[in-house]
Amino acid sequence: MSDENSEAAGTPRRLFVFNGGFLTGPRIGRILRLVGWRPVLGLPGAGDWVGIWGNSPTAWRGMAIAQRRGARLLRVEDAFLRSVLPGRARGARGPIGLIADPLGLHFDPAAPSLIESLTTAPATAARMDEARAAIDRLIAADLSKYNTHLPQAAAPAPGYALVIDQTRGDASLLGAGRAEFLEMLRAARDENPGLPIVIRSHPETVAGLRPGHFSAADLLPGDALCDGPVSPWALLAGAARVYAMSSQLGYEAMLAGHRPRIFGRPFYAGWGLSDDHHPLPRRQAAPIEALFAASHLIAPVWYDPCQDRLTDFEGALRQIEAETRAWREDRAGHLAYGMRLWKRPFVARFFGSGAGVRFAEKPRPGVTLTWANRAGETPGALRVEDGFLRSRGLGAALVPPLSLVADDLGIYYDPTRESRLERLIAAPLPPGGAARALALAAELTAAGITKYNLGGGLPELPPGHRILVPGQVEDDASIRLGAGAERTNLALLERVRAENPDAVVIYKPHPDVEAGLRPGRIDPERLAGLADVVAHHASAPALMDRVDALWTITSTMGFEALLRGLPVTTLGAPFYAGWGLTRDLGPVPARRRIEVDQARLIHAVLIAYPRYFDPRAGLPCPPETALARLSDPDFAMGGPALRLLAKAQGVLSSYAWIWRR
Repeated sequence: MSDENSEAAGTPRRLFVFNGGFLTGPRIGRILRLVGWRPVLGLPGAGDWVGIWGNSPTAWRGMAIAQRRGARLLRVEDAFLRSVLPGRARGARGPIGLIADPLGLHFDPAAPSLIESLTTAPATAARMDEARAAIDRLIAADLSKYNTHLPQAAAPAPGYALVIDQTRGDASLLGAGRAEFLEMLRAARDENPGLPIVIRSHPETVAGLRPGHFSAADLLPGDALCDGPVSPWALLAGAARVYAMSSQLGYEAMLAGHRPRIFGRPFYAGWGLSDDHHPLPRRQAAPIEALFAASHLIAPVWYDPCQDRLTDFEGALRQIEAETRAWREDRAGHLAYGMRLWKRPFVARFFGSGAGVRFAEKPRPGVTLTWANRAGETPGALRVEDGFLRSRGLGAALVPPLSLVADDLGIYYDPTRESRLERLIAAPLPPGGAARALALAAELTAAGITKYNLGGGLPELPPGHRILVPGQVEDDASIRLGAGAERTNLALLERVRAENPDAVVIYKPHPDVEAGLRPGRIDPERLAGLADVVAHHASAPALMDRVDALWTITSTMGFEALLRGLPVTTLGAPFYAGWGLTRDLGPVPARRRIEVDQARLIHAVLIAYPRYFDPRAGLPCPPETALARLSDPDFAMGGPALRLLAKAQGVLSSYAWIWRR
């Protein structure tokens, strides 16, 4: 955030506007208010501020009034990471960030802009390291200003000169038109004899929103017009040379290691990082990290739409990453099968980022989503299950989840076949992945967050070597598919006691079992001599803080114990077994014989595998937002109808087909 914006944040000040978008545009007014500006109508006085949108067709009104009244100009533009869909596209959301520039326009070199002044300012080594890490993170996340590209879309064969088109009349072109673009195309041909030309169309041109400067008629044999959903980073990776007028893709070429040929006068030209058709002598050589720190880390005001607050670049990137993933996976819509009636509303919200979700009453061709326990009826469909940061309350009690997984290979609790989670655990971490995973784990444990987040008092715990034994639902799929010799809670306790005769064994019955909703109860007389303490309704995090080890068949609590550094012994094959982090006495698949560190396991389980949805904002969100919701005591999950139905389960158990269907 700029110094000027920081000053504004301290004392809200009026921002006189003459463009309705400041008042009605999604998020724009809210972001400005959060940073300290108050958009208003009226006539400014000398020294007041007038807000204009870049160099838009309506900007002249604010400029004329500011000049006449002696007011100052604040030029507002989208930041360089904006949204999934282009701003003009149907269904597009507002920007995730703004650049509010009190000095000039970043794409007009007539006067220094905020980005230019920040680039020339001295930068610390820490800031440069932060910028380098953020560049790597942006590229690895495959994100750009707009994000309708698809990772699976193939780029042209490598070894081409990439010529980047833009929309006609774009303000950053400063009047350049088709003649200048044709000049750029000729230069690309002349300077790269023998190389094919690939012309990249602008996303808004591809979407039919605004025309570009090139067409198929401008191609020669061997050339290509790239107007498909190809990743800009994949396109840059295959380019031998890059030609741009003022497109952001020209800047991203520099971030990707290219030295592009620039025919306009954008903010990223003139720093010794490009070959410039129009010299900009005012600017001096600067490293790419200094320019990126200015353009992405300092100048923009970034917004978290779920928590309705300002954030930093990483926070904005995480939000767009979650929204983009949801759009890519849901864009064609879904036909879902095997979803109980009470689950359908939240399944429709979770997977509704594209063409929506329809529900089938019977298995049939075209089903794309199925609840995991019905997957055998719909081969090829994504298998859906609850994620690992689920809710404050039980699924069996009809509390909707904050996270779901959709697995295209198997499902995490079934070790008889490979799952997508296994591949993610075995894969290398993305840039920044280890630090993010460990930070998330630390926040989870500090906040006492687990899968269900049910609290209760602790019983008196005798001194000694304490072993926590979490009970399970005995007909649970993870037991049916992943258990070893011990398949019941009683057998689990007998094994623990036999191998640890002197230990203090603390048995925690499963919440669903204690609520009378699922099987797995042990008669009290059978518990005698096996468990020293039965921790009814006790808080799982509080128990884990006071024990020395955990034994389980396949309980998710074993993973939560690993987050807290507890030694874990498994008698079955839960998803976290077999990676060198647990003592495994059960039938763990040989394909898991890969040792990983804690960060890789956490990143796969909590970040890469699940999807998260914030019911308050109605948006896909990153796990950090789910953690914030679960940590908020005022956050209520599920509507009154579901809560009433949940309470009725015990009374109306003979009619359970209504909600268990």
